[in-house]
Amino acid sequence: MADFTLHVGTRIWSSWSLRPFMALAATGADFKTILTPLRSATSKAAITAFSPSGLVPVLVDQRPAEPVTIWDSLAICEYLAESFPDLWPRDAAARAIARAVSAEMHSGFRAMRMAMPMDLFAARPGEGLDAEGVATDIQRIDAIFADCRSRFGAAGPYLFGRFSIADAMFAPVASRFRTYGPTLSDPASAYVATLLADPGFKAWEEAALKEM
Repeated sequence: MADFTLHVGTRIWSSWSLRPFMALAATGADFKTILTPLRSATSKAAITAFSPSGLVPVLVDQRPAEPVTIWDSLAICEYLAESFPDLWPRDAAARAIARAVSAEMHSGFRAMRMAMPMDLFAARPGEGLDAEGVATDIQRIDAIFADCRSRFGAAGPYLFGRFSIADAMFAPVASRFRTYGPTLSDPASAYVATLLADPGFKAWEEAALKEM
C-alpha cells in the first residue's frame, strides 16, 4: 500500500489539485493518485464521499494506524512539510517569505483566476488580459517572481533556489501564463519556463493527456 493517497480533480482544470501533486512528487514519497472527474452531474456527490469540504484535493496519509485525511491545497503541503521539511527553505527569512507568497497565492489574485482559468493544453493568447484587475494581479505576480529569484534564488532555478512549496503554489499560474500569454519580465519568464519543465509538472501533463 502506498504511504499517501491524493484525490484530485480533472487535471486540465484542477489548479488546486496540481499544487499538492507537485509537492508530493518532489518528496519522492510513495503515493497514488485517484481522479474524480469535475464538471459532471455526479461530481459533487462523488467528491463528498471522501472530502469533508466537498472539494478536491484531499490527501490521505496511510502511514498512521488510523489514516489522516487533510483537505485544502496549502494545508496538504504544510502537512507534508512536517515529514519532508525540505519542502520549505532552510533559512528562516527565506522560509518566512516563502510562506507569505504561498499564502498570498492561496487567498489572492481573484481577478486573474476568474478571467484566466487553468486549461492545461489550451492556447488563448490575449484572452482575459484586459479584464478588470487582471493587469494588477499579473504585475504583482511578476514582481514576486523577480524579487524571490533575485533575493533567494542563487542556489537553483526555483523561487528560493531549490524546489519548495512556494513553487508548487505558483505552478498553476505558470500554466495560465502559457495559455494566455501575458507580457512578463525576463526573470519571470525564465521562472515560468522552469516550472513548466519541472518533473512533477511534466508528470501531471502526461497523466492529463491520458484523461482526454
